[in-house]
Amino acid sequence: MASRGVPEGDYATIAGLHSISVMTFMFSWNALNDYMDIEIDRTNRPDRPLPSGSIQLESARRGIQISGLISVFSLLLAGYVSSAGGVGVDGWLPSLAIWSFALVLLFNYESSSKFSYRMKDKGLPGNIAISLSVGLVIIFGAASVSQPLDDRAWFVFLIGFLYNLSREIVKDIEDIDGDEGRNTFAMRAGVDRARAVAAGLLVLALVAMLAPFLPFFQIFTDWHVIFVTPAVVSLMMVKPRLFAHEDNAAQKLTKVSMQLCLIAFLAISLIPS
Repeated sequence: MASRGVPEGDYATIAGLHSISVMTFMFSWNALNDYMDIEIDRTNRPDRPLPSGSIQLESARRGIQISGLISVFSLLLAGYVSSAGGVGVDGWLPSLAIWSFALVLLFNYESSSKFSYRMKDKGLPGNIAISLSVGLVIIFGAASVSQPLDDRAWFVFLIGFLYNLSREIVKDIEDIDGDEGRNTFAMRAGVDRARAVAAGLLVLALVAMLAPFLPFFQIFTDWHVIFVTPAVVSLMMVKPRLFAHEDNAAQKLTKVSMQLCLIAFLAISLIPS
C-alpha cells in the first residue's frame, strides 16, 4: 500500500526483515500472554497448549525468549541495511520508534511491576493496548519503505484497530466466568452493554472501510470497493450473532471479516495505478 506496488531493492530487504521482526514480536507477546494466563486458561481454555500440558512451561519460556531475540535482531539488521544502502538511517528511525512503542505497550499490558500501568487487568485500556499493537503492524510495514505517514496505511490501521477492539471486548464477554482477578469492560459495564459497544465499534469499522473509496477522500479508486465486499457482508453478519448471545461465533466471524478486509487491501495495492 505505502510503496504503491511491490517493494524493490533495499526496501524489499527491509520490508522482509520487518515482516520477520513483527511476526516474531507477536509470537513472543502471544506466548507470554498464554504463559501469564495459564491459571485462567485452565478454566476458560483447558484445551490450549499450556494448560493441556502439550507444551511445557520451560519450553514456552524458551520460545518467548528466542522469538523476542529474533525480533530484535531482525529490526537491527533492517537498520544496518538502511544505513549501509541508499535509504539511510533516518529512513529507519520511525521503524525503531514504532517497535519501541509496541514494546512499551507489551510491558504495560503484561507486567505486574510497580512501573507498569497493568492494563491487562483494567479492562478497556488493555483491549485498546492489544488493538493498537495489531494496527501498528500496518504502520510498521509502511515505515519499512520510509512511508510511516502514508494515508492508505493509516486508514487500514484504523480499520484493524476498530475490528480488533470489538473482538477483544467480545472475547472478554466469552471469558467472563473464568476471568478471576481481572476487571474487564464486560464485568464493569455488563455483558449487554459490552455487546452494544462491540457492535458500535464494528459499525465504525465499516465506515472506516468504505470511507477511503469516497470522492471526498480519494485515497483508493472508487470501483476498487468491490474487493472489500466480502468483508462488508461478513461484518454485517456479526451483529445478529452478538445480539443472539452467540459470542464465540461473533468473535470468530469478526476475525474472518478482518482477514478478508486485509486481503482486499493487499489485492488493491497490487493493482497498477
